Amino acid sequence: MNTENVTAFLADWIVRVRPEDIPAATRREGLRTFVNWLGCAVGGATEDTVDRAVRAVAPFSGPGRATVLGRAERFDEGHAALINGISSHVLDYDDTHLKTIIHPAGPVASAVLAVAEARRASGLELLTATTLGVEVACRIGNCVYPDHYDRGWHITGTTGVFGAAAAVGWLLRLPAREMAWALGLAASQASGLREMFGTMTKSFHPGRAAQNGAMAAFLAQAGFDSSPRAIEARRGFANVLSTKQDYAEIVDGLGERWEADLNSYKPFACGIVIHPTIDGCRQLREEYGELASAAREVVLHTHPLVLELTGKTAPRTGLEGKFSVFHAAAMALLHGDGSPTAFTDAAVLDPAVVALRDRVRVETRPDIHEASVRIIITLANGTVVEHMVERAVGSIERPLDDAALSRKFTHQVAPVLGERAAVQLLEQAWQTAEAADPLALVEAAVPQRVEV
Repeated sequence: MNTENVTAFLADWIVRVRPEDIPAATRREGLRTFVNWLGCAVGGATEDTVDRAVRAVAPFSGPGRATVLGRAERFDEGHAALINGISSHVLDYDDTHLKTIIHPAGPVASAVLAVAEARRASGLELLTATTLGVEVACRIGNCVYPDHYDRGWHITGTTGVFGAAAAVGWLLRLPAREMAWALGLAASQASGLREMFGTMTKSFHPGRAAQNGAMAAFLAQAGFDSSPRAIEARRGFANVLSTKQDYAEIVDGLGERWEADLNSYKPFACGIVIHPTIDGCRQLREEYGELASAAREVVLHTHPLVLELTGKTAPRTGLEGKFSVFHAAAMALLHGDGSPTAFTDAAVLDPAVVALRDRVRVETRPDIHEASVRIIITLANGTVVEHMVERAVGSIERPLDDAALSRKFTHQVAPVLGERAAVQLLEQAWQTAEAADPLALVEAAVPQRVEV
């Protein structure tokens, strides 16, 4: 492959893809990705982070052509994409491409749904665009990961903007030249810093990537040009933002192997590297009951990345708790909880949780895989137990099936819309591919007034 035309090669492929070109299994995974994302977006819609974002941007929104999921507001496509991207990520409960730790649906599906609603695209077009956008984001992520991530970039934001631009550009039927411009415009807006983890700004990254990706596609459609070598040029995305550039990861096997097949879905509402610890501590609680809940000491042997990402020993807020392996272990041992209720302000300040959290110790071991953990726990009676988790539930090796995804969906959505409405929305979501347009789906995804 000539590395001088990676951007153009990718753009040409994107515009030529038709729904029937995507294998049935990949289309199914794209649907699962969309269903999971929709549940996360509605489930996060009433969070304080989202309230603040809505108040901030509402005065600047144009005509309300797109739905803000889980809420009464309607915004223009760009601002709806921004808010839905924030709400879908705020609980840290969304999808994960485990090879790169990208959460691709937040940027991609948030942009796609807003544009699909305004343009009355079909459900099949919506899902095709989403799958393509996920593919583009993850392939570009593969090109620069892990060096790009290690430098401090939040890869969901930096690569998600490419996915959103590609997906919306496909919906707009951009020709290859304009698609390359859209990718170039996306490259100039690629951002997001890991320093922001544990704050509201982390969820701003996928929201802004959705908004910026959509804007890139609309600008390109209007003839607003850009470099046709935005990814691979000496001063392009890959060379400026990373010390690693593996362009084969972008172009090799396009349409033959699909990164979208490798998406996974979180059973726990926190950073993915904590999941083995939560899974293991829940298993210990189930086996030993109060002896585990009142443990004298808990030692976690983890890969150094786990402590780097989630080493907050004394979180003060629920958002910070999502980046504390100490808090997560304590909540799992005490309550068996890894859902959003485990990561509230009240949970991280609970005296019983704090007391057990202070008895959790982490020892980093480079020989332990990032997705594994060895737990050595001294039970309340003094017995020492060792437990190893090679891969957590929700991983590619132990994936959530459709039934588990459905339970997760209703668990998130019911507090926002009500139990009956959550079930109805879930049924419609699984039938997205057959929908003539997204209108019924988005109408079902907002609170309905109840006359009394």
